[in-house]
Amino acid sequence: MPAARWGSKPGMTVGGGLHRLGLRGPLVHASSLGSVGLCIGLWIRAKTVDQDERGNAERRAIFVGLWAPTLWLIGDAIERSG
Repeated sequence: MPAARWGSKPGMTVGGGLHRLGLRGPLVHASSLGSVGLCIGLWIRAKTVDQDERGNAERRAIFVGLWAPTLWLIGDAIERSG
């Protein structure tokens, strides 16, 4: 029998650990959709700031927009392990 590696036991996944902590997939999916809304809000707000600050505000909106797919995949992992 081969030696067991870390993470090879059933339930030893990140999704399983988050599920045991009480985090549920639908909550993380809702957070993902919320980050899309926040990204759009920040992008619209970026159009109202000074030209000097606009680049930074747009980068902030893009950064928040990158949270959505990550949170969605974490939610999927939690649902599969739960």
